[in-house]
Amino acid sequence: MEPCDILAISGSLRARSSSTEVLRAAATLAPPTARVTLYVGLGTLPHFNPDLDADGSMPPEAVWELRSQVTGAAGILICSPEYAHGVPGALKNALDWLVSGVEILHKPVGLLNTAPRATHAIASLAETLRTMSAAVIAGATVALPIDGRRLEAADIVADPELSRMIRASLDSLTAAAVGYRIGRDGSGAGQP
Repeated sequence: MEPCDILAISGSLRARSSSTEVLRAAATLAPPTARVTLYVGLGTLPHFNPDLDADGSMPPEAVWELRSQVTGAAGILICSPEYAHGVPGALKNALDWLVSGVEILHKPVGLLNTAPRATHAIASLAETLRTMSAAVIAGATVALPIDGRRLEAADIVADPELSRMIRASLDSLTAAAVGYRIGRDGSGAGQP
């Protein structure tokens, strides 16, 4: 069986953010049954505006690309910082572009957080995703003790505790993604 495609989305636009570095580490730590690909278009998405996506029109190219990548993935892994007790605007904007479509319906999602004390954004993100009918996987939702350590992906991979936690998240997400893919490809149900 081909590896499951997991789309990794960082909630930060910073080039060397902890969230992005965690997802780069996840790509390295992925089990043989998964292939993790980092989504790089967050900063190119236009502000959400339903008028740009009206019936019979083609959405902006960046929106089309986001939807295409989400559609092609068997699972989604999101790592996001918390800003003022909330989800960063760029990440919320991306989710808003997915609200009216079917791309994320019942799709397994794992949530990673690099600051265990920052719980508001991750809870809000989980609520938003559940409202969108995504399947937030409890075993793939992990708070990593990275806060303020300024680690790069290689440092995260080399850290036994962090790499163990990321692998456990990926194992849970991959198991759900395999079930989702079999449902989607086999019966058409598409639910984990």
